[in-house]
Amino acid sequence: MLSDKALRMALVAAAIAVPALWSGSAAAQNAPVNGVRLVYGNDPCPEGEICVRAPEADRYRIPKELRTDTEIPRDNQSWAVRQEGTLEAGGSGTGSCSATGAGGGTGCYRQDVKNWKADRKARKKEEANLPLP
Repeated sequence: MLSDKALRMALVAAAIAVPALWSGSAAAQNAPVNGVRLVYGNDPCPEGEICVRAPEADRYRIPKELRTDTEIPRDNQSWAVRQEGTLEAGGSGTGSCSATGAGGGTGCYRQDVKNWKADRKARKKEEANLPLP
């Protein structure tokens, strides 16, 4: 068992070390990049430094270069999303887009519109990601 003196020394060492760790990560987060510091909202700019002001709403946002809008691979999709296709498989009758059953052809239009919407959404997404000249 630790003596009182050893326990006190351990507590003092921990009390000194913890704030030092916190200030190190905060200092790295606010460190200037290429001599320019980013400040948010109405935060003051330190004297003698070049600052770029960003809106307060961007303070806790993930930077644009780290955000990804890529499609999720099938292996990483939820089970419910993967099973959507099985809901329409083997369907017959009204709204099914099949040659069997009464009104089977009525679902073909719905299926065409669904495919058209998905294609249009994919095209708009591709157009938004085109590099500007």
